[in-house]
Formats: sequence, C-alpha cells, structure tokens
Amino acid sequence: MMLNRLFSAGGVVMWPLLVFSVVAVALIVERISFWYGITQRQSRVVREVLNLYRLDNVVGALDKLQQNADLPIARIFLAALELEEPTPEEFRLALESEAQAEIPVIKRFNNIFETIISLSPLLGLLGTVLGLITSFASLNIGDVGASKTSGVTGGISEALVSTASGLIVAIFTLLFANTFRGLYQRQIALIQEYGGQLELLYRRRYERGEEKSYASTR
Repeated sequence: MMLNRLFSAGGVVMWPLLVFSVVAVALIVERISFWYGITQRQSRVVREVLNLYRLDNVVGALDKLQQNADLPIARIFLAALELEEPTPEEFRLALESEAQAEIPVIKRFNNIFETIISLSPLLGLLGTVLGLITSFASLNIGDVGASKTSGVTGGISEALVSTASGLIVAIFTLLFANTFRGLYQRQIALIQEYGGQLELLYRRRYERGEEKSYASTR
C-alpha cells in the first residue's frame, strides 16, 4: 500500500527510477562478488606463483595460474609465462598488453553506474516539475479558498517525492561506485607491483640462462 502511494505521488518518473534502482542493486551485488573473490585469493595465489617461479618450478607456477584463471592477475601472468623463450622486452610487453586488456574487466559497469548517478536526480527533478504543473493547472486564479490552496500545497509536497526518490537512488549508487573505483585504482597498482616482481624474476632467470649458454660455448 505504501509503495502504491509513493508511485502515485511521484508520477510516471518513478518507473524508470525503479528500473535504475533494480539495475544498480543487481550490478552492485555482482561487483561485490567479483571484488570479494579477488581480495580473498589474489595475494595468496601471487605469492605461491612467485615462490614456485623463484624455485625454477615453471610448470608448477603455470598449473597454479591455470587453476585460478578467473583472476585478472593470473591471466596477465599466463600471457607472459606461456611465451616460448621470450626476451625480457617481449616478456614485459606481454605483461603490459594483457594488463591493458584486463582493465575493461576490472572497470566493468562503471559507465552504467555513472549514468544512473547522473540521470536519477534529473528524473526526480522532472517528476517534481510535472507534479507542480499538474498542481497549478488545477488551481483557478479567481478561486483561492482554503480548500483549493490546501490541495495545491498537498500536490507540491507529493511532487517532491520524485526528487527525493531520485536523490536516494543516486546517493546509494554513488557510495558503491566510489568504493569500486577505489578498488580499481588499488588493483591497478597491485598489477604493476606484481608484474614488476615477475619481470624481475624472469630477467634474472634469463640472464642466468645467457651466462650458462655463453660458458658452454667456451
């Protein structure tokens, strides 16, 4: 009953606001699940992979990465480690190119969140304007009795429901969008850090291989 009163008071713009709120909640749940999986497993997986690679257990490192291929950092490492005898420069380029390819996955739904945050208050304002137009249209200039003016003021208060609803949807979405943006920025920094560590290990391994090859030719 309360929901019906809100929708009748807010007007037609309450329906797109309802759609926005449902979409926002669904995408927020998906992003929470995504980031929870990353924060719970990523550090442990990277640590184990780097330790295996440091011990020259490349096969073990690849197996570990393939078991966790749903993580962006695992796909980035695989893109470089699956190359056949790359130079350090090729190895670095593989890491960087795959990291760039993973950015849309990490930033997924950001544009939709921004659209909801921008349009929700505007839709709420539109609903208020339409409500005010309807309220004043029902008022005759020559009839300013108490019954008529009270109806207009009641209509104005009801028209403000759409603005409040639009602001609620926008604020709720903004809180989570900013949180996801912070997680994205932190994830980019971690990808650079972990990628640098793997590149350093590969360069050391590559240089040892070059030294052995040089020594065997003498």
